[in-house]
Formats: sequence, C-alpha cells, structure tokens
Amino acid sequence: MELAFLRPLFAEPGPWASVYLDASRTGENAGHEVDLRWRALREQLTAEGADQATLDALDTTLRQPPFLAGRHGLAMFARDGEVVLVEPLAAPPPVDVAAYGPLPHAMPLVAQRGRQVPYVQVLADRTGADLSGRCVGGTPREQTVDGGEQWPLRKVNAGGWSHSRFQQAAQESWRRNAGDVAAAAADLAETVDAEAIVVGGDVRAAQQVVEQLPVRWQERTVRTDLGSRGPGADPAGLDEVTDTAVTEVAERYTRAVVDRFRAQRADDGASAGLSAVVDVLRRGQADTVLMADVPDSTERLWVAPDDPMALAVEAAELRAAGVQDPVEVRADAALLRAVVGTGTQLVLVDREQVPLRDDIGAVLRYADASTPTA
Repeated sequence: MELAFLRPLFAEPGPWASVYLDASRTGENAGHEVDLRWRALREQLTAEGADQATLDALDTTLRQPPFLAGRHGLAMFARDGEVVLVEPLAAPPPVDVAAYGPLPHAMPLVAQRGRQVPYVQVLADRTGADLSGRCVGGTPREQTVDGGEQWPLRKVNAGGWSHSRFQQAAQESWRRNAGDVAAAAADLAETVDAEAIVVGGDVRAAQQVVEQLPVRWQERTVRTDLGSRGPGADPAGLDEVTDTAVTEVAERYTRAVVDRFRAQRADDGASAGLSAVVDVLRRGQADTVLMADVPDSTERLWVAPDDPMALAVEAAELRAAGVQDPVEVRADAALLRAVVGTGTQLVLVDREQVPLRDDIGAVLRYADASTPTA
C-alpha cells in the first residue's frame, strides 16, 4: 500500500486532533444524531487538551455541505486551527474515535484503505472509449475519449484496390483511436495510482487498447468482452469483472509479499518483531512492512516530534542519538510516520493467517552483518 496521501499529516509537528465519526444521515433526525456524536468527541478532545481554534475548524468542516447520503464515516485530522485532511469513509467506523496527541492517529484510516484497490475501467469501441478511475478513498474520475475520424464500421462487399484502401484507412483510424484511449487510460492510471486496469467492450478495440498500453500497465490489465457503450448499455457485467479483478489484485499482491517475507526469513534476510522493525526503518533498510491492524494495541514507541526517522523502543536510545525531548506515542502512529518518511510500502495482514512476532515484520531492501532480523 502506498501511503503518500498521509504526507500532509507528517509534514508538520503536532499536537494533532484525529476524529473518526459515524456521519450517516439516513433518518429524519440524522443531522441531530451526527451533532450529538460530534459533541461527545469534541468534549473528549477538549479534555485531552485540544485548543479552541482546532476544535472550531473541525466543527466548521463537519457542518459544510454537501453532505453525503447513506451510511458512511468521516475521518478528519487537524492542528493549529487548520483541518489538514478530510476523508470520507465507505462505512461508519466500528466506534467513534477522538484522539489528541503528538502524532495523528491514522491507523484506522489506513486499515480501511487497505481493503480498497485503486483501478481504472475502460469501456472501448472503435470510435473511442468511456473511462473511469477510482483512487483509494476518493471519488470516481470519469472521462470520454472520442476518435477524431469517424470511419464507417460496416464491412463492404466490393473488392479491389478501393476496398483495400478503405479497409486499411478504417483500420488505421481504429488503431489511432485505440492509441488515444490507451494514452488516456495510462494517464488516469497514474493519477489514481491504479493497481488494476479493466478493459471491456468491443473485442478488437479492447485488444488494440491493451496492446498500446505501456508495458508496466499491460501487466496489471484484465481484458473482458463484456460491456458496451451508448444509451441503454448495461455496465453490470463489466462492473462484476472489475470487482473480481481488483479483489484478485489485492490478494495476489499480499500473497506475494508474504511469500517474499517468509523466503527472506528462511535465509535470515527479513526482520520480525517490533524492536527489529524499528531498527531497520531507522536505517532505511525496509522495503515493505507487514503489519496486523490491532485497534486495542497498547504497544508504545518513543519518537522525536520533528523527525520521522527518530523512533526507538526506549527513550534512552533517542537521547543517546542527540534527541533532547523524546515523546512517547502509540507504536502504530510512530511506525506509520516512519513508513511514510522512508517511502516504504505497507501491507496489512490478518494476524490469524499470517502470525508475526509483535504483529509486525519487514521485507528488506538489503541486509548487512549488523541488520537485526529478530
């Protein structure tokens, strides 16, 4: 999982107010119920020391329309009188949460995003395509690409030179249209950081689109004959293929990382356990961190407020490294900041299916004689 979206949360020191709220508006008194839930969280933040300007900023953000319909949640992060990040949640949080501390409490947001896969869906015919892309935690992006030259799509029966030239020109137009669609799909895939591209519609047009995608995107592409463009077209079949494809992508990626971790562990080339992972993150050696989401975890780490690389199991380690005033925080908050700061990937795993010491492990970019593996 790419965590670049969290960078604004770690660009400035805290204290941070973090809020996870059931913002569903499904009944006559829905707005009042949201207000009551927020009031309870606001009182909790006040008790923990949140400043008035930050509380007012959160209050203003919560009350700004447009309001989403149906059951959903809302995650908000604010500091120093400014709301820095607001994320709609596809489902309400299991419980409303408010936290105020040196680092943002971002793990619940990451856990929900971990079950989502960004993707691009392409519905193509020989004149163009309809494209949609969904980034994790974001709203869909839609686009239509239409070909410039509209050649007849019927076959002609006449033979000879003119027939050959006509068909050749039509094929060339279809190929250019497919190239335009492929370029637009690749751009959209970059924008949403897609992990899958699903291409459906006209068989030949879809194949031409796939063939003209950059190789890195071809490797993430699923092609289907389902779907058609135009009024009255039913996208259900294509949507079903897309759902299956993105689920398989997520599962395949997780399996690959877990297999790599186990292989490295067999060769003493991967790290397991909180202390070892903290050390390799501090050294910049971690390629991918595997972590189980444990909402009630009591694990703590010590950090420097302004340095994501400065984290340790004991405060004395940081003081020895020159950090004058280390602070104690939730371990998952410190780990997320270090993962973001080092450009490390994160994979959330089921602790029952992938048991890890202290619920954490790391696949390494490299190892040396001093690298801790346990």
